[in-house]
Amino acid sequence: MNVSRFAIAVGRAQGSDPGRRPEPSVLAPAGAEDSTTASWPFRRHITPSGDPPARIRLPRLHRAFPAGQTSGTRLVLTQATYQLQRWLDWLDGHPAVIVLGDLSAAPLAQAREAFSRRGPWARIAVEAVPLREAEPRDDDPPELFGPLGAAFEQGDASDRWRHARRMAYDYPSHPALHLAQASACMELLRLDEAHEAIAHALALAPDWEAVYFEQGKLWLRSDDTERAAVSFAEAGRLMPSFSAAFSNLGAALGELDRHDEALEALKQALQFDPFGHPILNNIGAVTRDLGRLDEAASAFRLAVSHAPQFVFAHYNLGHTYFLQGRFADARDAYETGLAADAQKSPRQRCRAALAHAATNDISRADDYLRGALAETEGDVREALVNESGAVLRALSQAPGVDAKGIQRLLDLLEEG
Repeated sequence: MNVSRFAIAVGRAQGSDPGRRPEPSVLAPAGAEDSTTASWPFRRHITPSGDPPARIRLPRLHRAFPAGQTSGTRLVLTQATYQLQRWLDWLDGHPAVIVLGDLSAAPLAQAREAFSRRGPWARIAVEAVPLREAEPRDDDPPELFGPLGAAFEQGDASDRWRHARRMAYDYPSHPALHLAQASACMELLRLDEAHEAIAHALALAPDWEAVYFEQGKLWLRSDDTERAAVSFAEAGRLMPSFSAAFSNLGAALGELDRHDEALEALKQALQFDPFGHPILNNIGAVTRDLGRLDEAASAFRLAVSHAPQFVFAHYNLGHTYFLQGRFADARDAYETGLAADAQKSPRQRCRAALAHAATNDISRADDYLRGALAETEGDVREALVNESGAVLRALSQAPGVDAKGIQRLLDLLEEG
């Protein structure tokens, strides 16, 4: 489908761009219980039923994606990359319809995927426009969803759990409310209650991919990667364009050492999220585990080209170059990652030290090793010493390497 069939105007400060202003009118999806974008996270059906009009307007889209939860626990029904993909899938079956919406850029947590063209945003025409004057809040959520929406926007996990549990009890036939309850329970590690809420949602909507996605997240929190993979696979089967389902499936299969299956799932995810740097990073990790180092390096390079501040891809690229014997490239990749990494983990500094040692920069390697070991203790420290020592001993036998300098580093490890 042509991207111009789904256009979103992103508001910016007045005077930043004189572009076209989005029209303020709103059209309710036919058959929906209310017309507001703010209610999307608490409804299963958000697209029109029956004969749709030629144009559909979706005002204040940012209100559909409350971002009070952290990225690791965030309910899928609050995420733009899922909800907008549902619209794109629907549009593929309605070629005469155009969708227009507007989104405030102020709450970055809701809009960040738009600016990096992640997932469905790669197919949506995004235009910067000046923010409009305040308009009547004709799309305020109804009382039914108001407190729950506010809890998912800015409340804490206890607020979300309290409101979602009450709503699921009062309206037991709404599967999305049970998913909201399960999500809040996961935040609070009330895992038994979360399983019960997921079971209610499954009974009500056994063919809804969102339920299986949340179930997969719950199985991961329950340390059952096998069952998580089954759930993510079912979510992907029900919605083949659901990139996050395949991304999570690939990661789970990778953890299970089912690398060929993991790679297949990740490539499916990439089809619908072509700028997805976490997906590319995982593809690199899986192909590296399969011994396909050139493919791995290519995937990591593409990941950092899309997201230069994504430090894990820099580190993974450095590790891959090191395995290829491209020590100068490995050193540079580690340095780029460390420069962007506020944490600068001891493990990555040790690996950077090894790359510097391989290029005979013994002084820099010494600095990194000392700093990393000074910040670790116990089993973590012992693991770093053992890993670094094994690599340094192998390097000491390589031609052109400063063997005396390598021995200095080995002595440092022994002293520590």
